[in-house]
Amino acid sequence: MAINAGLTQRLSPEESLTHGCWVKLICGASNQDLPSITDLCAVYSMVGVHCIDVAANPAVVHAARLGLAWVEERSGYRPWLMVSLSDGLDVHFRKAWFDPTHCPPECKRPCQHVCPAEAIAEWAAVDPQLCYGCGRCLPACSYGLIKEQDYSFNLEAVGDLLVTLQPDAVEIHTAPDHDQGFDVLMGSLDKVSLSLQRLAVSCGLERRGMGMVPERIATTLWRRHARLRHSGFRPLWQLDGKPMSGDIGAGTARSAVKLWRAMNSIAPPGPLQLAGGTNHHTLKHLDCQERPAGIAFGGAARRLLMPLLREAQHRGISLRDWPEGWERATTLAQVLVAPWINRSC
Repeated sequence: MAINAGLTQRLSPEESLTHGCWVKLICGASNQDLPSITDLCAVYSMVGVHCIDVAANPAVVHAARLGLAWVEERSGYRPWLMVSLSDGLDVHFRKAWFDPTHCPPECKRPCQHVCPAEAIAEWAAVDPQLCYGCGRCLPACSYGLIKEQDYSFNLEAVGDLLVTLQPDAVEIHTAPDHDQGFDVLMGSLDKVSLSLQRLAVSCGLERRGMGMVPERIATTLWRRHARLRHSGFRPLWQLDGKPMSGDIGAGTARSAVKLWRAMNSIAPPGPLQLAGGTNHHTLKHLDCQERPAGIAFGGAARRLLMPLLREAQHRGISLRDWPEGWERATTLAQVLVAPWINRSC
């Protein structure tokens, strides 16, 4: 099976951060579609991403590791496995919910049509395993029937959870008003023995529809930097330009690049990574001399393979066991990933 045919060299995850060609796959902080997670991890690992970011859930982590192990057995390569946490309420840690028996018979189901995860079937409720909380169905419902359900971790017990999961890296989604939650979460990590390659902190322009100026994000990250130094963790800063929107179109890519430019000179020390609205169009918005540490692809990466994932499941097999589908999936994934991995070359 051909591996990374378009790549001239393979750097380790740590080297890729230094060279500005880091690529991460975001499977979704609340995504629990286990068969798709295994296949997504396998496809994007095979084309050379440096990190896979999944929900901090034992079943999800197990599904991800199945995909990573499958690729490692065939290629010898294994990216970092990262798990995502939140130190307070966050749009990434929610799911949509409604009672379909309350839907009027004349409803044209706009919620179903706008859902990128295909989590709303014909005249059915939201499938919580498929929903990853993008929130697009909320304003789509003209009857106001769809609600969002937040779920959060017991911050004081997070350390024990991570000892069980044993990830290579952890990402904490934060916000300016989350100082107390961040301290509690870090206190939980301080109580356990964790060997992490990096502790990523994600913060961005939009949180529950409210904008944040870059200076406020920088102030927040500097406070997080001081706490990470105290605990001895190496930081990775993720700038969430336009959360969970990369699959919408070309326009969302500008937000991530604009935020990186604004933050580049005022962020604390450590790799500064693009995310939020990233897609095929992001690279063309950067000048050739501009060097973010790398990029994270979420909605765009998942949406790209959605038809093949669904077809494989319809066939009753995994994408890994469907040679034609696997070849098509890795070709599509490499078109998205290779331009960034090859930036250092």
